[in-house]
Formats: sequence, C-alpha cells, structure tokens
Amino acid sequence: MEAPDLRIVLLGKTGAGKSSLAETVFGERVFEIHHTSNPGTDQCQTATREVHGRNITMIDTPGFFDNRTSEDSLRSNITRCIMECSPGPHAFLILLKVEKYTDQENEMISKIRKAFSEEAFRYSVVVFTHGDQLPEGMQIEEFIGENEALLDLLERCGGRCHVVDNKYWKNNQQDEYRNNQRQVENLLNTITEMMNQNNGGYYTNDMLEAVERRILVEAEHIQSSSPNMLWENIIIKAKSKVYNFLKNAAGITTGMLLGALLGVPVMVAKVVTALQGMGTVPDPRRVGAVAAGAAGAAGAAGAVGSAEPRLAYAVVGAAAAIAAGAGAARGGVIGHREAVKADSIRKAVRNTADAVTEQAAKQIINMFITTQQQ
Repeated sequence: MEAPDLRIVLLGKTGAGKSSLAETVFGERVFEIHHTSNPGTDQCQTATREVHGRNITMIDTPGFFDNRTSEDSLRSNITRCIMECSPGPHAFLILLKVEKYTDQENEMISKIRKAFSEEAFRYSVVVFTHGDQLPEGMQIEEFIGENEALLDLLERCGGRCHVVDNKYWKNNQQDEYRNNQRQVENLLNTITEMMNQNNGGYYTNDMLEAVERRILVEAEHIQSSSPNMLWENIIIKAKSKVYNFLKNAAGITTGMLLGALLGVPVMVAKVVTALQGMGTVPDPRRVGAVAAGAAGAAGAAGAVGSAEPRLAYAVVGAAAAIAAGAGAARGGVIGHREAVKADSIRKAVRNTADAVTEQAAKQIINMFITTQQQ
C-alpha cells in the first residue's frame, strides 16, 4: 500500500531550529537559516520533497509565540500557513532546544497551551534540536524526566518525542541513537503511528475544511474563465485569492486566526462565517449584525493571547453603531469596504473614520479610544 503524503507544520519560537529540522528531514537546505539574534523566518515557507517513498510537505512558520513579530505580519503569516496546510496537517511538530529549561521556554509552552485545543495535541510530536547538548549516554526521555513542565507537555502529546542535531549527527554511523538518519526514520514512523491512532486522518476543523472548499470554488471559477490554464497554476491563483481575502478582513485578527487554526470553536465560527460570505455582495444590515455580535466573543479571543480582537470587533462592529447617525446601510457598506481594503486594523479604523459622516466618525474614534484604554 502506497504511503500517504504528509503535511507537517513546524511550531516553535525563533531559533528553535525549525528551518534546520526541515534540512535534516529533506537532506538538503530548503528554508533560509539565520544564525543571528534576529528572527529567522518572517514569512511562512513551504517545501515538498520525497522522503522514504512519500511526498512530505513541511510548513515553516514565523515565530507564532514570539513577541518580536508585529501583529499585522504575524496575522498575515498565520493566514499563509492556513492556506498551505488546508484541509489540515497530519502533524504539528513542537520544537524545543536541548538546553536548560528557562522561563522563556516555559512562557512559550504556556502560550502554546493557551492557544492549542486539546484536539490538536493528538496530532503533535515534541522534537528537540541541538541533540549534541545531551550528556553522553543520555537519551531524550531522561532529559525530559528532569522537568515537570516538559513531562506535562509530553503527556499531552501522547508521549511522542524525538531528538535531532543538524550539525553533528549528520554522518554518525557509530551511534544508532545519535544518528539523524535513524532519528528522522523514527520520527516519520511516529507520525504514521499517530495517524493510525487517529484513524488515518489529519488534524482539521470546520475552518480548515471551509478554506479548502473555498479554494476549490475559486479554482472552478478560474478554470471556467481560463480553461487552458494548468490545474496547479489554477490552485496557486485560487489560494492567493482566498489568502488575500482572509488577510485583508480587518475583523480576523491574529488571535482569531491562531485560535481558528488550532480549533478554538468561537474563532472557527467567525472565520467560517467570513469565508462563506466571500465573493458575495454583503447585506449591510447583516454585516452590522454579525460585527456587533462578534464583540461577545472578545473574552474568548483574549484567551489565545491577543488583545487585538476587542479592537477589531469594535472597529467592524462600529458599522452597526453608526445606525443612529449615518444609517446602518451606509455605515455597513463603508465599514466593510474600508476593512477589506486596509492592510491593518488601525488603518481600517482611520479609513472608515475618514469615509463616513462626521457624526459616525466620532462614534468610531470614541470606540477606538475606549478599546485602547481597556
């Protein structure tokens, strides 16, 4: 039986070795690797290679849990990750270095715990990099056993963990354990076993499935207008259209996208609602109602580590508040139009304020100031 293709998402803070792990698995450098204190990956990168007879797609993410990446850039890159892994990844690899476990690592894992749904952990494997830091004769399980927080993370991931070292274990044939070829083989076997435990499936949720359906709908439209275009080019173009739609929707913030990717129900519902309305002319009254209702989800959005959803809901929800002044129809249309055009939430605020009547603008600006003060 032919082994299925694999989609693997790499998660971890900047410097954890995500790009190096891809090089170890593929046997060649596919992602740019930085050896400075600056973030190595500032945009989502994807590569597909054949390994042990199967096609493997690895998605190298920006530092989802770093504080150095701007809100707009992170939101854009999470969106790109969603495009590349739809209808869902077979595995999340959570990368940590073999080194002293500090508050910084603990903070990163705490952010992952807050953001991940428990369902996502069923598809996760912990991978340690810089394996040469392991004391001689020690295996990674013993290293983990010295730290309660790591033990808890490993338990959440079903006990699945591996260790690699891109620098020193490339050609180590004398030690079966300190051998990247053997570790990669074991890692892929672990992912296969995990897939079997999950009935051969991949991690998905309504949002990821909705993205896939939307991509196929757009692909059909493109094919009908350009029948001679290659299908692979059609898919690329369709993905780009869906990506731009999600990226430019001011109400879909970093917290919402990350929460939706990892299965937080309220976030999934909001992104699915946006996707279902893609390509249609919105009813202004419906835009205002949906936006106003979104404010009720702000508390849940904050649980994934972002204060921005409150601001975003306030901005887009202001279209509903305009009803008393400029009128719901006009406010809904203007707010929707400016949100889609803007490349950041704050620009959506400013552009909407400039576009509506003076009375409506004052309402939006006051809401913006109030939200910033919360």
